[in-house]
Amino acid sequence: MKKIFAITLVISITSLSQLNAQVGDPFPEMEAETLTNEFVDLPKDISGKYSLVGLAYSKKAEDYLKGWFEPVYNQFIYKNPNPGPFDFSFDVYTYFVPMFTGAKRPAYKKVMNKLKKTIDERMQPNVLFYKGTLKEYKEALNFDGKDLPYFYVLDPNGKIVYATSGKYTQRKMQEITDAVESAMEME
Repeated sequence: MKKIFAITLVISITSLSQLNAQVGDPFPEMEAETLTNEFVDLPKDISGKYSLVGLAYSKKAEDYLKGWFEPVYNQFIYKNPNPGPFDFSFDVYTYFVPMFTGAKRPAYKKVMNKLKKTIDERMQPNVLFYKGTLKEYKEALNFDGKDLPYFYVLDPNGKIVYATSGKYTQRKMQEITDAVESAMEME
């Protein structure tokens, strides 16, 4: 039992250190299209502000990515029109990016059109579709599990200041929020 725990701990630490290996590195360039048919060049078009970018490159990862939509929307995108004295909103670009690579590339427009009908209109500008190769992103961002979504907090210069992956949990959301707050306080 101790041996299994030790192996699990080593694997967890290794996975975490691999994910954090890109902290401080620039986010790789990526051209993507919103559900509102506008093109965004990451990180160039989001420079000047902190950003949160979530990526998924498999169907299972995309399903997990959708689980982040509502909590991320509520935390980083929604702006209360009548804020109270204790309301705090972030001025952060936020994007969810399903990646269509390899054999999935031909499905790009079909899936995009289907999602336009199912995703809340308020979220559509925040959902980007990438079509292209995966290799450079896997190398630069240390993707190691195709069934997981990956999230990156970028500084105003497009450098990665925090990274995490996996299904939505309140703990992970709090870590992202803390990373954004810490990074903004350091300015």
